[in-house]
Amino acid sequence: MSFRSIELFAGAGGLALGLEKAGFDAVLLNEVDKYACATLRHNRPHWNVIEGGIEQVDFTSYNGNIDFISGGFPCQAFSYAGYKRGFDDVRGTLFFEFARAIKEVQPKVFLAENVRGLLNHDDGKTLATIKSVIAELGYTLLASDVLKAVNYRVPQKRERLFLVGIRNDLAHKAVFELPKPYGRVMNLSDALKSGDLYDCDVPESEGQVYPPKKKSVLDLVPAGGCWRDLPEAIQRDYMKKSYFLGGGKTGMARRLAWNEPSLTLTCSPSQNQTERCHPDETRPLTVREYARIQTFPDSWQFMGSMSAQYKQIGNAVPVNLAHAIGNSVIEMLRVISQKNGF
Repeated sequence: MSFRSIELFAGAGGLALGLEKAGFDAVLLNEVDKYACATLRHNRPHWNVIEGGIEQVDFTSYNGNIDFISGGFPCQAFSYAGYKRGFDDVRGTLFFEFARAIKEVQPKVFLAENVRGLLNHDDGKTLATIKSVIAELGYTLLASDVLKAVNYRVPQKRERLFLVGIRNDLAHKAVFELPKPYGRVMNLSDALKSGDLYDCDVPESEGQVYPPKKKSVLDLVPAGGCWRDLPEAIQRDYMKKSYFLGGGKTGMARRLAWNEPSLTLTCSPSQNQTERCHPDETRPLTVREYARIQTFPDSWQFMGSMSAQYKQIGNAVPVNLAHAIGNSVIEMLRVISQKNGF
């Protein structure tokens, strides 16, 4: 049984690829970044990739023909005027465009993903407004949960918020269960070496390099360590004013460890606040190492400059996490289809 889907804010395809593995047939993917679009087209020439801002896309021709809409809309602050105007409250934001697509297409189910921070964004007002708009659209929210990627065969400490909604006329027949955690937590060794996740060591690829001064500092950091493991004089020099601020900042001068999952990947492995140094070699993670930590297959090629590739990978939903949540949605759709004779 095949289910037709639309993917919005598709990026480099982490969510779309995981959903494809679960059994979805994407009939349209929309993305504004030209390099991400080139990545999608290169790896899946048959995908219908519409490049450009979502506000320019008319979805009305898909009304009644789509089972599922998914996407990770960027979180923006919504404006408030002291009263709730529902759909109009979010006009001008990218969530509004996501909601418009749902309104025009009327899919059976939708899935929206976002950062964990959306839960408390603007003291919870942002999520409250999103939920009110979902209700206004005629959908019942079945789940609004944060999933830890490490529980789903992803060697990375990454958390994402997933919202799953179903059309009201189908809600009484729906039973949605979050994916069950995998038996063990994958670590960096699983990502970069032959084993349970991949049948070979990570392929060689291009990667950023540290300037000589930064490399000389990171040479002193042990696996799993950070700036706190440096001699005090070097700590002060490296951290500058941040040294006196207290707090965590354990991402600074951070070297990963083989026996632990990676920290959450960012858009660049060598940013000062979020360094991701290789466990053994004093260098940032390469492009393919980045991709493996996000559980992309080695065959998935990224287009654009090296920095554009890092950005695409860092912004992606881990493929295995998307696959897990996709399986849960597929199972619910199958039950609904059997009950309704679709």
